[in-house]
Amino acid sequence: MAKSSPAKKAWRSLSWLGVIIVGLFAINAIGVFTGGGSWTPKLALDLEGGTQIILAPKVASGETVSQEQLNQAVSIIRQRIDSSGVSEAEINTSGQNVVVSLPGTPDAETINRIESSAKLEFRPVLVAGQPSAQSMNPDGTTATPVPTPSIDPNLSTTPTAKPTSPSDLSQVTPALQAEFDNFDCSSINTTNVAPADEPLITCEADGSVKYILGPVEISGEHVSDASSGQQTNQNGTTTGLWVVNMVFDSTGTKQFAEVTTRLGGLTGVQNQFAIVLDGSVISAPSSNAVITNGKAEISGNFTQESAKALADQLKFGALPISFTVQSNETISATLGSTQLISGLIAGLIGLILVVIYSLIQYRSLGFLTVASLAVAYTITYLIITILSWREGYRLSLAGVAGLIVAIGITADSFIVYFERVRDELRDGRGLESSVEAGWKRAIRTILASDAVNFLAAAVLFIVAVGNVKGFALTLGITTIVDVVVVMLFTHPILQLLAQTKFFGEGHKLSGLDPRALGAAYRGRAQFRPSAAIATTKVASSSKEAAKRQTIAERKAAELASADSSQSTEGKNS
Repeated sequence: MAKSSPAKKAWRSLSWLGVIIVGLFAINAIGVFTGGGSWTPKLALDLEGGTQIILAPKVASGETVSQEQLNQAVSIIRQRIDSSGVSEAEINTSGQNVVVSLPGTPDAETINRIESSAKLEFRPVLVAGQPSAQSMNPDGTTATPVPTPSIDPNLSTTPTAKPTSPSDLSQVTPALQAEFDNFDCSSINTTNVAPADEPLITCEADGSVKYILGPVEISGEHVSDASSGQQTNQNGTTTGLWVVNMVFDSTGTKQFAEVTTRLGGLTGVQNQFAIVLDGSVISAPSSNAVITNGKAEISGNFTQESAKALADQLKFGALPISFTVQSNETISATLGSTQLISGLIAGLIGLILVVIYSLIQYRSLGFLTVASLAVAYTITYLIITILSWREGYRLSLAGVAGLIVAIGITADSFIVYFERVRDELRDGRGLESSVEAGWKRAIRTILASDAVNFLAAAVLFIVAVGNVKGFALTLGITTIVDVVVVMLFTHPILQLLAQTKFFGEGHKLSGLDPRALGAAYRGRAQFRPSAAIATTKVASSSKEAAKRQTIAERKAAELASADSSQSTEGKNS
């Protein structure tokens, strides 16, 4: 016998649900077998512990740091950490220090994002040369610093003529040249920001070249955007080299156009401009054309990770003040496994109470609630583990609370649906038609309720920080999963159960007991009022059905009653 249309729809929905669950399992399995993934979600700082870094501001003697500068630094550091995929981090101030607490063991790139002040400057190149032989090991690595030879204090520190531009070589005084000749690339102090209006002696970040640079011509604050990607040539094909693309604001665009215009008329190393990050040169490209559109490209020995890290630092801005790392240590969990177990026990108790209520209220139909909750939490668990792998999400105690709250939200959807079906049965419909009619009425209520919950979670996620974001995220995920499960599992299963004899004939353990509903079975899954049922029971059921009417249904019933009364009066008259 061919399956009915509702049955076909039910099996189709269940098939889609199976595809979703298998797909989530497959994605998570890829993460497990390729590295980085796990069958369990990562835990946040309050449950696992992690690393605490204390940053102390570097200021001149007698100077202080304003609270506004500290707040700005906290905001920028939080953006850097979030961009690296680390969630549930805690960043706050303690006196004049900034305290950064990260869950687990962060990688070197994440640590570098936090510790780097990202002070970006564009300076013209005046002199370039090879570093001192003793500065490099035979394998190319930087050697242990050697004592710097003393410089004759009698050498002149005054330019021979007033510089006409930042590229004027008259800025290279005898004293500055002597300092350059004796400069050791391993002695660069990246936390010490040089004066912007004076020449700077520094080296490439890898120590391969040392420079005398002119004054700062463009500050990093005029970089409005930055992104990483592979370099492309004029034909639009990639070269395989990773670069950082920058976009200047209006002020930076004008300044950059002036710089490239002047450098275009110079030769040798003076045709180069150095991009200086935290006192070291990350790139010193030549100026081959006048760039007037404010778009520049930083190239160098970048990897995909280092290019992204630099782009994030530049995009989110330089810290308002320089910091030194006062301490970097491992910290234990602030709440620990005891609190996690307590939270899980609380969730288990809530789940047990929901199951008990469902079985008492809906009898065998309550098992559908249990199965739906199991499917919902299977999907939710897989999504959280995938987010832990791909997005660095970590489950905090607040996130666990969001999962516990979701038990009630999910159970509400099933209760709304089941009660709508029972209302239709009270009205005399057959079971199969009651399932379809009840679904059409219930789904509107379910979607409206879940939409409100999701909007609340989304707003909370956007405006909140720290652990509250974890609560909002799990609440939002479970709300979406609730809609998926009720549409692709609960409703289809009930469509199939409606065709069975146990539920179709209203067995007293089915949850569709005629005596409980105030109706009796009359064949082909249709019900009618039963004379065997006490009058008080029928009246009670009628009152219950009236209470469950919508406002529109109640008004329609009142209008029909009024019309009937008028018709009766007309006949009597």
